[in-house]
Amino acid sequence: MADLPAFGAPARRLFQLEDGAIYLNHGSYGATPKAVTLAQRRWQDRLEAEPSRFMEREFRPGLRVAAERLSAHLGVTGRSIAMVENATQAVNAILRSLTFRAGDEILINDQTYNAVKNTVRWVASRSGAKVVEVTLPFPAFSEDSVVEAFAAGLTARTRVAVIDHVTSPTALVLPVERMVAAAKQAGALALVDGAHAPGMLPIDLPAIGADWYTGNCHKWLFAPKGCAFLWAADTVRDDLHPTVISHGYGQGFVAEFDWVGTRDASPQLALPDALAFMERFGVDRVRKHNRDLALESGRRLAEAWGTEMGSAAALTGSMITVRLPDGLGTTQAGALELRRRLLDERRIQVPINALSGGLWARVSAQIYTQHSEIDALAEAVLVERRNAA
Repeated sequence: MADLPAFGAPARRLFQLEDGAIYLNHGSYGATPKAVTLAQRRWQDRLEAEPSRFMEREFRPGLRVAAERLSAHLGVTGRSIAMVENATQAVNAILRSLTFRAGDEILINDQTYNAVKNTVRWVASRSGAKVVEVTLPFPAFSEDSVVEAFAAGLTARTRVAVIDHVTSPTALVLPVERMVAAAKQAGALALVDGAHAPGMLPIDLPAIGADWYTGNCHKWLFAPKGCAFLWAADTVRDDLHPTVISHGYGQGFVAEFDWVGTRDASPQLALPDALAFMERFGVDRVRKHNRDLALESGRRLAEAWGTEMGSAAALTGSMITVRLPDGLGTTQAGALELRRRLLDERRIQVPINALSGGLWARVSAQIYTQHSEIDALAEAVLVERRNAA
């Protein structure tokens, strides 16, 4: 690690972020380090140098290398991991591989990612299954309250429970092991949407106990956009198929998902370079830094605005939500307009959402984030509040 810059401003130089911009939204699309982008381009160059040889001899072995490297961070083997473009694609593959009947229930929650909600609704509309949506506590200050709210939606008819590892709108780190256990006790299958978790949290897939787990690598693992994984337990793996059926059909989980047609898989092939980038900083060190910075940022903002954070420390990862001062609106339309002004007029990129009767900022902490940027957001919102008075 001695050859790498410190966190904050020195680390920012390793990324391609615009000079002068305050980027507090790593959670949405990530930010790929320059070194990883170069590795991706090398893969693209290899593809174009001899396309037939690459696709026939190098493409799938490269995917397997990426899966094996990733598997060490998940507690499983690479043969149980399929490389896919994003977590939404994986959720589609899972739900569309299942046969639902009228009367079956699919359990989601009010903070389930919208694309996943839409997938659940579409699957249910074609089968007669029922979508059950529970409301999770927010702000949330205890794991027990989350588990109790989730378990209240489980019935003998629940076929699948969709569980977020980290909620997108509110940045809550949910107690997935306890929630999966509750689903299993009710006789339901458990699908964990871990879109934000890889790189943010330690992941032990056997310990979680889910039937399926998917996560993005382009967020907190520094991979290029279009890199994610899908893991399936032995009991459900043979019945799982990609949404695109291609030449690998009938040849097993890995063969089916590795080949879904001609594509540029350079983001997935460059995953070992992204993992090496994070490992050089220290995986645990990066996670701790980001979590500590998220909590500190939340406290600074809440103090500056006289408001509250959206979660207790036990439910916080590398992102945190903080309530904005009253007087800035309560609707999602107002939230989007405030976000637009912060971006266009102050070059501050941060999600704003209408939640629990007010507006909330979701702040991402990453190795390039600086305290001065948090303070700039705090002041910008206070100016907006004075202007709205």
